[in-house]
Amino acid sequence: MGKPVVFSHGWPLSADAWDSQMLFLASQGYRVVAHDRRGHGRSGQSSTGNDMDTYADDLSAVIKALDLKDVTLVGHSTGGGEVARYIGRHGTSRVSKAVLIAAVPPYLLKTADNPEAAPKEIFDGLRSGLAADRSAFFKNLAVPFFGYNRPNAKVSQGAIDSFWMQGMLGGITGQYECIKAFSETDFTEDLKKMTVPTLVIQGDDDQMVPIGIASQKTVKLAPMAHLKVYEGAPHGLCVTHADRINADLLGFLKA
Repeated sequence: MGKPVVFSHGWPLSADAWDSQMLFLASQGYRVVAHDRRGHGRSGQSSTGNDMDTYADDLSAVIKALDLKDVTLVGHSTGGGEVARYIGRHGTSRVSKAVLIAAVPPYLLKTADNPEAAPKEIFDGLRSGLAADRSAFFKNLAVPFFGYNRPNAKVSQGAIDSFWMQGMLGGITGQYECIKAFSETDFTEDLKKMTVPTLVIQGDDDQMVPIGIASQKTVKLAPMAHLKVYEGAPHGLCVTHADRINADLLGFLKA
């Protein structure tokens, strides 16, 4: 069996968000593993542990249960925070490489020490939308997530439907509390501990996690990080730019 690649998905999705990457890398001989984060997808809808420390410990439990070694960790959005916090808490003894795609580190929330980040009102808006009408909220959110609100965008109703379906499969409590986890967690010290080769990928038209407060800062903190910018790409680039993501992942894995 090939070297393991472990995927951590974004909010509010599930392991199915990685369909294109997993099918491709499995065909290239890699062992691909993805989990549904607690409160998301087909995982249990726990009323506790919906925080980044526990997410990282859950990821550790998966890796240990499967006895995976020489792992490449790949995280998108919230999953990128999960990857960073995993390394911050559990080290790199089982990890050889990492990939952060449109990821939330280092710190999304605007504070006195982090003035250029996003104000709390934005995340309060996500919470209120989720609480008021989760189904309609996910259908609407999918449009900017994939950049389908941009001129000349090639809209895939299938991608929107899949986003909605994955979101509705999870539990509202875990998804609600996850907003605090991904927006109010400071990953600065975790990134400093990412002493493995790290590929950072993000689109410069990301409407969910602006590149200027995310990847461009991350590469200054993670010791072995390299940034690839996808011009015009949205947050959901693992779907909209799947072929390019797959090629870059394979190149990084083989390097």
